[in-house]
Amino acid sequence: MTSVLAFDDVTVVRGEKQILSDVTWRVNEGERWVIMGPNGAGKTTLMQICSGYMHPTRGRATVLGETLGKTNVRELRTRIGISSAATASLLPPEETVFDAILTAAHGVNGRWREVYEAVDRNRASEMIGQWGLERLVERRVGTLSEGERKRVQIARALMADPELLILDEPAAGLDVAGREDLVGRLGLLAEDPMSPSLILVTHHVEEIPSNFSHALLLSQGGVSAVGLVNDVIASEPMSTAFGVRLTVERADDRWYAHGFKPSRGRRALA
Repeated sequence: MTSVLAFDDVTVVRGEKQILSDVTWRVNEGERWVIMGPNGAGKTTLMQICSGYMHPTRGRATVLGETLGKTNVRELRTRIGISSAATASLLPPEETVFDAILTAAHGVNGRWREVYEAVDRNRASEMIGQWGLERLVERRVGTLSEGERKRVQIARALMADPELLILDEPAAGLDVAGREDLVGRLGLLAEDPMSPSLILVTHHVEEIPSNFSHALLLSQGGVSAVGLVNDVIASEPMSTAFGVRLTVERADDRWYAHGFKPSRGRRALA
């Protein structure tokens, strides 16, 4: 199998703080990964390395066959699609939905003097259809609901046909209806064999779409559990990673988690 990501003993140190510790991890072509862990576990730092925006302090990180520190990261980033709060903040609020997606063909935010060919416009139209944005093409980004904006971000991230797609908390801030719509669309994306390799970061097991194949749990900067999604998104590994007793169940291709109700006057944790 072709490796999309290959991390060997990746460690990140900032000042006196070790943010990631000896992370070894492999993502192969076509795999769909979910990343979970408590706040401060190192998820954001890990995604910055995956997207080529940070180099490890120690260890070796290879992204799409290129070793960080020995490659042109600007060229590498053109092969990676990212949807995150950081990328969302770069979209001009006065831009139309169509142009917000189209401009990803040139890797810019906001129309200026770029020239777009028919193939670019056709690709943008395809993404608009795939993400249910047809009635919004002339709407300004700044007028969209949170759910609509999230779908625009993902359509834009897919515009340039990336080899790797990183989705950093795509359902954050959505209401139940918006979350369910997005999770369903992501499940269809994961099911498509022509889709890029996927990495999804989330805080909630309910936001894991169907058709995801693998999972990585981080805790205190290190790998707590890694492997097939059904083995990792389970009661024991999740309890260990989050430091609290959890029951994790799966039904109808979705996961659910709840904690143990503490007895009155007794400690909640074992």
